[in-house]
Amino acid sequence: MTGISVSDLREDMSFGSVVSGLGWSNIEDEAIRQRLRDLFKQRGLLVFKDMEPSARMQVAVSRIFGPLKDHPTKGTPRDENGEDVVGVIDMHYVPGADTGAYAGGRVEIDGVALTRFSPWHYDHCYNDELNYAGVLRSPVPAPERGRTGFMDGVEAYRQFSSELRARIEGRNIIHTLDTRLTRMRFGVNFKVLDGDPPITKDLLKEVAIFPRAMHPAVWTRPSGEKVMHISPWMAVGIEHMEDEQGDALFDAVCHEINRLGKGTSAYWHDWSATDMLIWDNTRMMHAVEGCDPKYERHTIRSTIKGDYGLGYFEDGKKIGEVFREVA
Repeated sequence: MTGISVSDLREDMSFGSVVSGLGWSNIEDEAIRQRLRDLFKQRGLLVFKDMEPSARMQVAVSRIFGPLKDHPTKGTPRDENGEDVVGVIDMHYVPGADTGAYAGGRVEIDGVALTRFSPWHYDHCYNDELNYAGVLRSPVPAPERGRTGFMDGVEAYRQFSSELRARIEGRNIIHTLDTRLTRMRFGVNFKVLDGDPPITKDLLKEVAIFPRAMHPAVWTRPSGEKVMHISPWMAVGIEHMEDEQGDALFDAVCHEINRLGKGTSAYWHDWSATDMLIWDNTRMMHAVEGCDPKYERHTIRSTIKGDYGLGYFEDGKKIGEVFREVA
């Protein structure tokens, strides 16, 4: 049995590690599993290199860190070819397809048309419970662009504008399930070219029955670090501050997130088909830069159960106990 090797993701970053040497010969070794769990708590983001590119391996890696969790929405496509489909979702863009969950949805950024773009966010922000982590791989990476970005909330808190940080800390942010980019209001740095993809429209029936979810803009980890945890995507305002002043503050906060996405608070991963990557969803925000619409891009994510206990639905409601009109 061989061990694993670990190195820093980048010398100029305070988070993230690269792990090599994990495979079927050692993945059940409890000493290695505990080392990975400890490393993950410390670094927040692990990039596994030269992995077997299979659903079976992805599920095995995920279970090192906790049990799988199903996705909160019924309309999100699952990986039906996986060994264990609970919590494994399939995000597949095929160029030229007029149908399919991810057809269309082009945006323009800095004069370039892109598809499969996702703004900064954290998963399940629209739910009262978050997931602990996600494991992602890309069976078909785009040959150009298509990177996934990961922003460390601990480092973002340190580097955030002190004036904005003082004004947003202690506030809760309101989120909904509405993922349409045409309805995004804060930190918008793109132009929508051809409307929203079918998956975002198909979710609208579920949007109507999900109460609005509240999560803190800043929270403190058990280890003491403060985490800037902002999801410009799917956010609709600041709790108890849904007015012009609050909207202006939150828009400035979200543009600050965009600014930090270009510095050492964020890592942008260039995909190989044999990479797997896990991030702490209670600490990290992530985004997708998008790719040329002529390129296929396929990613598969497994979701790991675990919550930080700070989110809640508005007025104590549960899913299905409200019906909101959605324009």
